[in-house]
Amino acid sequence: MRVLLVEDEEDLRHVISAGLRDAGYAVDTASDWPEADVMLDLVSYSCVVLDRIVPSGDTLLPLQERRRRGWTTPVLCLTALNEVADRVDGFHSGADDYLAKPFAMVELVLRVGSLVRRAPERLPVVLRYTDIELDEVRREVRRAGVLLYPTPKEYAVLHHLLLHPDEVVTRTALIEHCWDEMADPVSNVVDAVMAGLRRKLGEPALIRTVRGHGFRLTDRADPS
Repeated sequence: MRVLLVEDEEDLRHVISAGLRDAGYAVDTASDWPEADVMLDLVSYSCVVLDRIVPSGDTLLPLQERRRRGWTTPVLCLTALNEVADRVDGFHSGADDYLAKPFAMVELVLRVGSLVRRAPERLPVVLRYTDIELDEVRREVRRAGVLLYPTPKEYAVLHHLLLHPDEVVTRTALIEHCWDEMADPVSNVVDAVMAGLRRKLGEPALIRTVRGHGFRLTDRADPS
């Protein structure tokens, strides 16, 4: 669940990105549209939080152009322009949701989660594998009915594994989907998060290491 935040106000950019990361999202940031435009061509995002007015102008114009080219990533338009006509322009230009400043961080996180679930992939609200259950709305994880308390990054890793049960998920895939551009893919960050997640999930162990490849969420005795 990787999000691109386009916001030119530095303090607000830090607050929003911190709030989204606390909710388990990997967040990339851009302060203007030209920078964001390049990033959108390089990375597949689950959602874009887009400030409407940035130094290069009104972002509804390039958003509209991308929509005409078939771009389908969900967009939450974030702006101080909150008249009815402004909101109508936003939706007509391809925004999927519209949130006026000032706003509550908890509402922004919920709206991003709603857009991610409504994306073309139609992600389910609750993910299950054997006795593990991840509720995307409540952002809760249970095993055998017992509520667990994963960190935001452990939550993101488990979410990605639950989307690919019984499949090998590479370290590169986890870095791309669960971390942002500040992550160091050659560090032991993935192993540290995985170790913490395994401890919290307990026994019997369901996350197996596939040497030389990555990890697999499986209840099979021999995942190889």
